[in-house]
Amino acid sequence: MDSSTVAFATVPTRLGDVLAAVTEDGVAATHFQDGPPLRERIADRLGMAVADDPDRTAAAGEELAAYFRGELKEFRVPVDWRLMSPLQRQVLGTLFATVPYGEVVTYGELASRSGTGVPARAIGSIMGANPIPIIVPCHRVVASNGLGGFSGGEGVESKRWLLTLEGHLPPTLDWDI
Repeated sequence: MDSSTVAFATVPTRLGDVLAAVTEDGVAATHFQDGPPLRERIADRLGMAVADDPDRTAAAGEELAAYFRGELKEFRVPVDWRLMSPLQRQVLGTLFATVPYGEVVTYGELASRSGTGVPARAIGSIMGANPIPIIVPCHRVVASNGLGGFSGGEGVESKRWLLTLEGHLPPTLDWDI
């Protein structure tokens, strides 16, 4: 495997086509849409050429598809943290390691848990800049008085859908999970 390339996989989901960018180290980015401009932006941010490598992307694609079918509760694919600053890596790494499927944490609780001294409002900004949503589950971080924001997919409705899929929120009558 060439260490200077990134390969992409697209997974059709109820929230749209989810894109996974996979380096030799693991999943470096996910996004709630796909397309050549987005792939180019991710490759540029990584400083890597794009490779067509279905073997490299197979596990990430299979796990994302299984998650969206409600069959996967814990991602096992390696995560490539390179697009994150050390502070983002500490906060998002704490989220990844300590908030399992179906559970949530408030912005303030994650701030405390991460040991960074970052205020809750800044935790929200870190969640909004998460390059690997779904796998690094920023949708599981909520406000103390409600869902809070979400920058992926269709915004808060996508967050609500993901938390319903995970069983944290009850389904509404018009949703097909």
